[in-house]
Order: sequence, then C-alpha cells, then structure tokens
Amino acid sequence: MPMFRKKPVVIEARPVTRETLAEVADWCGGHIIGNVPSQTPAVVISTLEGDMAGALGDFIIRGVQGEFYPCKPDIFEATYEQVS
Repeated sequence: MPMFRKKPVVIEARPVTRETLAEVADWCGGHIIGNVPSQTPAVVISTLEGDMAGALGDFIIRGVQGEFYPCKPDIFEATYEQVS
C-alpha cells in the first residue's frame, strides 16, 4: 500500500480566546455567537464544507488557498509547530 507524507506548508493560525474573539472574527470574516454570560462564545466561519464554529481553545487556520477552518487544539498541536 502506498504511503504519503504531508508536505511542509507554513500556515497562519490564531487561537480563539475570550480576549481574541473580535480580532479573530474580523480576521477570518466570521461572526461571534453566544457572547453572553450564560453561553460559551464561538467564532462562526464560512468554510468549504459550510459554516463551522471555532470554540474557545480552538485555532482558526487560513489554508494554502486562503480558506479558513477551525482546528481543535490537540490536532493543531500534533500537526503544527511555530516558525519564526
């Protein structure tokens, strides 16, 4: 069976936190939902697969073709490392 390795690609990503909600939503063209005391906020973005929410702790990634999508922190940490 053929094996494949993911090509090394540098991407831009931003973490979703209470402090970065507005900045991240503005950056990726998304909007904030649930930003009231009784709800957990998230950033909703349009992706190639439809609207998806980036919850607190997730990362929003800009892909190689300029597309945006959310990524869970454990997957992000296993897949990406910071570059300078």
